[in-house]
Amino acid sequence: MLTDVFLKEVRERGSYDTTREADRAARVVLALLGAHLVGGERAELAARLPETYALILLNPLQAAEPLSPERFVRATAAWIEGATDETAQWDIGAVLSATADAAGGELTHRILMQLPPGYDVLFGRPMPL
Repeated sequence: MLTDVFLKEVRERGSYDTTREADRAARVVLALLGAHLVGGERAELAARLPETYALILLNPLQAAEPLSPERFVRATAAWIEGATDETAQWDIGAVLSATADAAGGELTHRILMQLPPGYDVLFGRPMPL
């Protein structure tokens, strides 16, 4: 996937005024996500993203433990200057829904199986109960 195409998707989904805002959100969210994925799924997802974001995903921030969805939102807010939990949730939704589209359904399902319950909503892919 081309960087311009991915950022256009994130920008539209997040209703960002600029591509720079979409890029900032993508960098933070994918760095945090990369800390929670292991093995083949992380590498496979990286292969479906533009190179810039693939490198961020493959060289993530270090996580001591998996974050619950709520803590993932708070961590995102802490990394984006001026963000609140509400704006961070918006950023996460824009980035992860575009990422899920790039990944496809089968890979997204495998990724969600690695993450704590509740991430399906962050990816815009609520799973039936």
